[in-house]
Amino acid sequence: MSDQIFHHAIRVITSSCKGCTHCMKRCPTQAIRIHHGKAEISGELCIDCGQCMAVCPNDAIKVEQDPFDQLEDYLVRVAIIPAVFLAQFPDTITFGEVLGALYAIGFTHIYLAETGVDILDVLEAEEGTPELPLISNFCPAVQRLTQIRFPLLVDNLSRLRPPAQVAAIFARSELAELSANPGIFYFTPCAAKIAQFKTEGSEENRLFDGIINIDTAYNLVSTYLAKHDQVQEGSFTFAMCTKQALLWSLVKGQIPSHDGRTLAVDEMHNVIEFLEILEEEEQTNLQFLELEACAEGCVGGILTVRNRFLASERLKHYSQQLPEVLDEPFVNRIRSQAEAFRENPMLPPFKATTAMGLDADRSRALYKLQKVTDILKVLPGIDCGLCGSPTCKSLAEDIARNQASLKQCVVLKLRNAQTAPSLSRIWGDKARAEDVSKDDRG
Repeated sequence: MSDQIFHHAIRVITSSCKGCTHCMKRCPTQAIRIHHGKAEISGELCIDCGQCMAVCPNDAIKVEQDPFDQLEDYLVRVAIIPAVFLAQFPDTITFGEVLGALYAIGFTHIYLAETGVDILDVLEAEEGTPELPLISNFCPAVQRLTQIRFPLLVDNLSRLRPPAQVAAIFARSELAELSANPGIFYFTPCAAKIAQFKTEGSEENRLFDGIINIDTAYNLVSTYLAKHDQVQEGSFTFAMCTKQALLWSLVKGQIPSHDGRTLAVDEMHNVIEFLEILEEEEQTNLQFLELEACAEGCVGGILTVRNRFLASERLKHYSQQLPEVLDEPFVNRIRSQAEAFRENPMLPPFKATTAMGLDADRSRALYKLQKVTDILKVLPGIDCGLCGSPTCKSLAEDIARNQASLKQCVVLKLRNAQTAPSLSRIWGDKARAEDVSKDDRG
C-alpha cells in the first residue's frame, strides 16, 4: 500500500479546537503540532490510532463516518461484524437480540469476522517462510507504524489475510448465486481500519463496499431494541466460530495459533517501545509477536462504547459455550468455497513508506542533524509543549527543517535579566539562546 495516497480518517474540527496540546502530547508518533492556536496533524506521520481523539477535552477531533443509508444501494446487504461489537451490549441483551435488530434495520446476511480464523484453519493456509519474529498484521495502526517508522521490520509482517478479509471473501463467494454484487459492510472499532478501507488500491477498499463505525451501529441497535419489547432473535449466516477464534481480537487472542516463543504487547506507546528494542537487537528468540495499538486489544478501540474490561470479560465468558472445533457441516461449507481462496489467501508484500526526515539529501540531513544537536543545547529540555511542538527535540527538528523558529520557545523568552534568578531555581542554568549561532537558529 506504499504507492497509494493514504487516506486518513482522523479530522480536527478547528472551530472546536482550543490548542490545549492534550492531543499533541499524547500522539505516539509526534504527528501533531499547534499552529495559530489550532492542532494540525501531519499526514506523513499519522497512523490513525485515535489516541488524540481519546484525550481531547473539547471534542475537537472526529473520525470519518459513512452514512448508514448507503445500504439502500444494494439488495443483498452483508454485515461483517467483529465479536467486539457483540460485547458492547450488557448481559441483559442476548447476542441473538442484537443480530435480530441488525436484520430489522436493514441487513440481509450477517457473518462474524472471527469466522475467518476458522476458515484459514480449515483451508490449512500457511504463512510461508517469513522473517522471524513474525509480526501480526491484524492491527492496521501497528501495520502502518511499522511501514513508516520501522522499515527494517516490514518483511516481518504477516502476509496471511486478517479474519475480516477472509470472511468477506467467503461471504461474497457463498452469496454469488443470490447476487453478483452484494453490498459487504464491515463494523469497525477503530479509525485505522477506516483509513485502510478508504485508501484507494488497498485490499479493504477492494473487498468491502462500506464501513460502519461501531458506535453508530451500537446506537442504531440500542434504539431499535428500546422501541421494541419483543425482538425476534437472529443468527449468523455462517454459524458461530470456535472458542479460540472468538477471542482473536483480545490481547493474547492470537497467541494460541502460533508455536514457539510468543509475545503480546498492547497500547501504542508500549508497542513503539518494544519495536525500538526489536529493531536494535538482532536476536530475541521470539517466533511471533502480537502487537495491538489499543489497550486490551480491539475492545479498547476509540469507537467502542463499553468499558474495555467488561467487554473483554463478556467475550471470554461467552467463549466457554463455543466448541473447540467446527461441526462437519460448517467445515464442508468452507471447503465448498475453497476455490475463492486458491489464489489469494495471502496479502501482497508490505513496503516501507517514506516518512518525513530531516532532509532527503544525505549530506544536508547530516548537517541538519548537527544543527538539531546544537539547538538542543539551548532549549530547556522540559518538553512543556508551549512552543507548539510536543518535545524540545521535535522543536529542534522543526527548526532544522525551517518549519519553526527558536523564538517559539516561551521559556527562553522568559529568561531575561528580571526572571533569570527565579527560573534558574526551577530549571537550573542552561546555555543562553545567544550562544547558538544565527545559522543554528534556522
